[in-house]
Amino acid sequence: MKPVFWAAVAAATLCVALPAAAQVNTGQSGTYGQVTLRSGFEPDPHSVTLTAGGTIEASTVSPECTGMVARRADFTLRYRDAGELPLIFGATSDADTTLLIRSPDGRWFCDDDTIGLDPRVRFDAPRNGRYQIWVGTFGADSAPAVLSISEVDQGPDFTLDPTYGTVNLVSGFTPDPHTIAISAGGELNAQVLGVPGCVGFVARAPDYRVNWTAGSGSLPLVFSVAAEADTTLVINDAEGNWVCDDDGGNNGMNPAITFANPVGGQYDIWVGTYSEGPLQPSTLNVSELYAE
Repeated sequence: MKPVFWAAVAAATLCVALPAAAQVNTGQSGTYGQVTLRSGFEPDPHSVTLTAGGTIEASTVSPECTGMVARRADFTLRYRDAGELPLIFGATSDADTTLLIRSPDGRWFCDDDTIGLDPRVRFDAPRNGRYQIWVGTFGADSAPAVLSISEVDQGPDFTLDPTYGTVNLVSGFTPDPHTIAISAGGELNAQVLGVPGCVGFVARAPDYRVNWTAGSGSLPLVFSVAAEADTTLVINDAEGNWVCDDDGGNNGMNPAITFANPVGGQYDIWVGTYSEGPLQPSTLNVSELYAE
């Protein structure tokens, strides 16, 4: 069985090609190569290092597409033996990147900013044939990027830097609670973790990180959320365990997780929204006394 690399993502924008799409060359194979992959390929993901960007506006393919792309496709995939697995394209970069893909049936698919500033295009029922792939930049400058092709879902990644920062806390800290404002939610379904109680939609990178130094007493470590929206909590604890909650807090539909005997180390925290949709304002509380 393949490891979990990808999470279900929002459907990419299907673009209707305009006559101006002739500005991009759909005939030549990709500048950075081509590959034939059969469903079930290993290793997954298949990754390609390339330079994103170009001189052509992707909106000349369709008004729904964004970014600057090259005339020639960056990479060509020939996909075989399509089955029940999805086919997921993604790009990662320090720059703001976009994706433009021509599917085997000649249709165009585009995306921008599905996960942070990184684009994703997912085909739930992929066709056999040739996929022409452009990785664009949102702006005029080119940038190093990695194109990934996968058939499996990717979950939250505790190896990434937290979006809202890191704090070092020692047992007995003041003020208590320690609070941080977080925009809850994201594009990844926490159920991909396969852990009971892990629900809601979260970001790929942690929202916040607590480096915890335990004391000699018996105080717990309590994480809770205060928000108007229905929120959830996902935590990767100091021992590498995934711990989740929904509606376990003291207020309405807010979550809380209590570690009765907290182990010193790194706690990575995601604040999710129960339903998929826009990010929601929330406050994460870290306490040794109580849950919000």
